[in-house]
Amino acid sequence: MAMGKGKLSKTFIWILMGLLFIGLAGFGATSLTGTARSVATVGDKEVSTEAYLRALRSEINAYSAQVGRAVSISEAQSLGLDRQVLAQLITARGLDNEAARIDLSVGDAVVAQQLLEVPAFQGPDGSFDREAYSFALRNQNLSESEFEEQLRDDTARTILQSALIAGNTLPDTYIDTLLSYTGETRDFTWARLTGSDLQTGLPEPSESDLQAYYEDNIDRYTLPEQRDITYAWITPEMIIDTVEVDEDALRAAYEDRSDQFNLPERRLVERLVFSTREAAQSALDRLQDGLSFEALVEERGLEMADVDMGDVTRETLDEAAEGVFAAETGEVVGPLPSNLGPALYRVNAVLDAQTTSFEEARPDLRNELALDRARRVIETLAQSIDDELAAGATLEEIAATTEAELGQINWYPGADGDIAAYDAFREAAADLNEGDFPEVMQLGDGGVFAMRLNAIQPPAPQPLEDVIDRVRQGWDTRQQTEQLMTQAEDLAAQLSEGSSFEDLGLAPQQESDLGRNAQISDLNPALIPAVFEMDPGDIRAVPGTGEVTLVRLDAINPVDRSDGDVERLAQALRNQASGSIAEDLFRAFAGEVQRRAGVEVNQSAINAVHAAIQ
Repeated sequence: MAMGKGKLSKTFIWILMGLLFIGLAGFGATSLTGTARSVATVGDKEVSTEAYLRALRSEINAYSAQVGRAVSISEAQSLGLDRQVLAQLITARGLDNEAARIDLSVGDAVVAQQLLEVPAFQGPDGSFDREAYSFALRNQNLSESEFEEQLRDDTARTILQSALIAGNTLPDTYIDTLLSYTGETRDFTWARLTGSDLQTGLPEPSESDLQAYYEDNIDRYTLPEQRDITYAWITPEMIIDTVEVDEDALRAAYEDRSDQFNLPERRLVERLVFSTREAAQSALDRLQDGLSFEALVEERGLEMADVDMGDVTRETLDEAAEGVFAAETGEVVGPLPSNLGPALYRVNAVLDAQTTSFEEARPDLRNELALDRARRVIETLAQSIDDELAAGATLEEIAATTEAELGQINWYPGADGDIAAYDAFREAAADLNEGDFPEVMQLGDGGVFAMRLNAIQPPAPQPLEDVIDRVRQGWDTRQQTEQLMTQAEDLAAQLSEGSSFEDLGLAPQQESDLGRNAQISDLNPALIPAVFEMDPGDIRAVPGTGEVTLVRLDAINPVDRSDGDVERLAQALRNQASGSIAEDLFRAFAGEVQRRAGVEVNQSAINAVHAAIQ
């Protein structure tokens, strides 16, 4: 079945050409030597080695650009890029085979028109340039007939695919249901019952009660897996007091940072620039007549952040310094010169000059230099410790012969404090296995550590006597909730019979227009889901932890379809659903086409392509 160019829309043409030039990316690629012509066949259609080579190189180049470094073929294989490319090509050739089976093709006029519209094949005047066309094909090791046949296949495939996925619309009922779920809101009244509302005291639990509660909730009292770890560690803070810093180094550091310790007088300033001095003077006159500086800035189409100069020194302001530094806080002065033209300056604060003497700065300087030197000491020591560990030294011996400190921890995810506060230690502890030899690792602050796994203690329940207070509290909370639920259900019955919240001594609160994702601070999180299960007028008791919420649904507010945001959401849901159906249809169709046609993969040819990319 042939189709003229009038049957193919320009949209399809440009989709096609985009796909085509992804395949043609990387002009200048070396052709693949060898006798294998294809890496796979689908029915009567082949996936050529050249096509696979081009597509795989293009995918690797794209990924390399994304991560900002070169990606090897071995890394590409580990990421599955090769399998992804092969699957895409097999899918495409499966559709080509199906198009051929049903005699779907396009005429020469369509192919010619597409060639004329490709920018890469056009000369400076925008017309088709045969030299550019031939050059592009030579670089891809393609003849004109091969390329045009490929173009014909691509066009037929696009027509087939478009026919498959076009027109997948869903009934309005589907969209209305989704909108109702996401957009409806509720009005409701609620009151909280807590322990102070109990009509009777809590019973005293027996030993059997506590034992039963402990067993029913054993997961709450079970310790996680713990790792018995011995470690040796040293940080700069551990040895900072032993590091010597000479006076000359301290004074040199003070001189290098004198601009930090000795700050000149500064002003917090805003500057509004004008094109002429007259315009600036006119604006100043208006300010003196009562116009605010903020309003003047807004008139110019600016925001306050646009005119904020931050803290400035005399040197920063050049010729405007004298006027600005003579101004009081809140005063606007000008017109004064600036590098952008005449300007008005507002002084927001005066920052006095600050002078820190060497003696005042000495403790901080000493601490910084000592920490830096401590890090260098540890860096040298780490290499020595690593060598000793490799030679068979134990952590205990390392701690005895160096400044490193020995420690032990029963570590588990969530443990904190001391060395467990370091991310590096937690990550290493999670990966540590019995039998691993200790090695020096970095802590991130200049410190180092080495560790040994002594044993892994599996998750185990804590003895009842060790957690008896927690069990007692848990039992009391459950009893309180159960008693409050009994009271709440009785109150709910009275509300249903016409009593008001106030009649029952409750302090009701009202909420309106709350959606499914609404959150009310300090309120039972189960309340909103419960409200959306109720009908107007329904009253329900919703249990929490040691409390109960009594709630009445007052109204269901439908979605406002006249709201532009709602209509945009409806369209987005419609497009998403249609796209999902189209994707499922295409995947199912492509799979069936391949199953019916039969797919054969030539692994030796694939290996040859991978070797050519090495």
